[in-house]
Amino acid sequence: MASGQGLAPLRGPEDFAEVFKVPRETIHRLDRYAELLAHWQKSTNLVAPSTLPRLWPRHFADSAQIRGLAPEARLWLDLGSGAGFPGLVVAILQTGQPDFRMHLVESNKKKCAFLAEVVRATMAPVDIHAMRIEELGENAHSLRPDVVSARALAPLPRLFELAHPFFGPRTRGLFLKGREAEAEIEAAKMKWDFAASLHPSLTSAGSHIVEVRALRPRDKARAP
Repeated sequence: MASGQGLAPLRGPEDFAEVFKVPRETIHRLDRYAELLAHWQKSTNLVAPSTLPRLWPRHFADSAQIRGLAPEARLWLDLGSGAGFPGLVVAILQTGQPDFRMHLVESNKKKCAFLAEVVRATMAPVDIHAMRIEELGENAHSLRPDVVSARALAPLPRLFELAHPFFGPRTRGLFLKGREAEAEIEAAKMKWDFAASLHPSLTSAGSHIVEVRALRPRDKARAP
């Protein structure tokens, strides 16, 4: 599915399976995820209640689209995972792929309990880090992912601060952003050097996926 192509109306699991070319077993895992989300939502605020009726296009498809930008990635880190978007969806789609592993970082203990329940139910290849991103970053030398992702976590200048400890020479950032993506990129250039590409969102008009490479703090002597 090419970036910028856009999605046909996606109403549920059948449409999802057709668009993302995933087998029935994967749809069963996502169905179980949806069931658990609806159950836990009654006692834990996981997503905006208004988005529950549109779970497949609003959360599942929105998360799944970034997998196509890094199909070869084997070690993936998702920051501020919340209810599992996008990281847990990507992990479910990658279940069965050799050597694939997803690391989810979430400091909210109730959300971590939910994530753990979904991982158990779907057998997704996931490790959950129940801590603040900064805490994990202190030991980041032991975790050099191929991809760092985040969705609705923070503006890019702050997001780069959180993500940078995990960047190695080949690491890419894939960050789901809204209509202010270009403005956030310009703001981030004040303190960071990086290469960025904008991929139009397939699920939300005007939104983008910001792909980032070669992220490093900007030399203060070169800053304007």
